[in-house]
Amino acid sequence: MTQAIVAGALAVAALNAVSGGLGAWIWYRGDPSARRSASAFWVMLRVGQGSALTLAVAVGSLAAAGFYPKEQLFFLYALLPLAVAFIAEQLRVTSAQTILDQQRLKDAQAVGRLPEPEQQALAAAVMRREMGVMTLSALVVVFLVLRAASTANGF
Repeated sequence: MTQAIVAGALAVAALNAVSGGLGAWIWYRGDPSARRSASAFWVMLRVGQGSALTLAVAVGSLAAAGFYPKEQLFFLYALLPLAVAFIAEQLRVTSAQTILDQQRLKDAQAVGRLPEPEQQALAAAVMRREMGVMTLSALVVVFLVLRAASTANGF
């Protein structure tokens, strides 16, 4: 059973590493509006988040069935990715307001009164910030599930 848990954790790490790497590449290039690569990032990110949820459900099911690892830290490392994803989503939601505040704009209607190039620049800045936040969360999840895999012995 330990091998299955480790394999699942490694799969979760791999999926999140792909989305984290792709997000870092897009963010570094500074062009998060490139449709094809940005779409691939968001799809891979959601797949990675879903895999982390699946791992958490599997771990919870094993615990409910009476199977426990020798190291109790395993549960922390296996379940913490859900909290990381939740917090990252909250930070992503506030990205637009942060950009507006930096530009001293009152609200989204104020953006609509700007010239078109400035509107596009602000939209790109919001997308870049959102992508940066979610990229970091994916990379943190990679670290956490690799730690989970290393503490999964004894199931």
